[in-house]
Amino acid sequence: MPAWNEEEAIGNTIRDIRRVEPGMDILVVDDGSRDDTARIAAEAGAVVLKLPFNLGVGGAMRTGFKYALRNGYSGVIQVDSDGQHMPEEISKVVKGLETADISIGARFAGKGDYRAKGPRRWAMSLLAVVISRVAGTKLTDVTSGFRAVNQRGLHQYIEHFPAEYLGDTVDSLVVALKSGCTVTQVPVEMRPRQAGTPSQSPWKSAIYLARSGLVLCFALARRKTPRDHQAPSTGDIAGEGPVPA
Repeated sequence: MPAWNEEEAIGNTIRDIRRVEPGMDILVVDDGSRDDTARIAAEAGAVVLKLPFNLGVGGAMRTGFKYALRNGYSGVIQVDSDGQHMPEEISKVVKGLETADISIGARFAGKGDYRAKGPRRWAMSLLAVVISRVAGTKLTDVTSGFRAVNQRGLHQYIEHFPAEYLGDTVDSLVVALKSGCTVTQVPVEMRPRQAGTPSQSPWKSAIYLARSGLVLCFALARRKTPRDHQAPSTGDIAGEGPVPA
């Protein structure tokens, strides 16, 4: 769980996950928060890695991926710390790793009532069409941060994750696909953030999506890299330990 100034929501988010998925390990990467996010997360029962300053979601996730590999995990699921991702959907997204290296919890796949309007929706639709062609399968929500990844995907994220910018969704997904990873999506419901203030205003969201389009062009221009890591057995995606959220 990447977290930045989420003291109002993160405690309940962790407790909700514990209630639904008591066997999962929860890692919170505190991305240079200026509030009590780290303390509250630790008190709620999560392992907390505290970054000295704000790196952005991409930097926080790279930290989490490295932690997972170094500690013997073969599967990870990213969950937002603001409570938008429903704990009841976690097992469904993780189950997608039985057939793919990356499993995306998709908001626009026929489940739930999440809506995006105007230019933001148009941009998201265009990104989905382009990346669906790269993936060889239909994807409707390539900007979703609710995604699970197996050990092959973890290796590719760490080895080939863009170093020249802090990507977290579109760019990291394209790099993984061009590295030979497979992807699937799982329809999920999402809810409004449970507390706090969104880190991105509508204007910042528009800038992010415009940036994603530019980043997509760079990502598509990358050379393909060999698929050199074998996926773990689907009988136990947690490998030597539970899947960290």
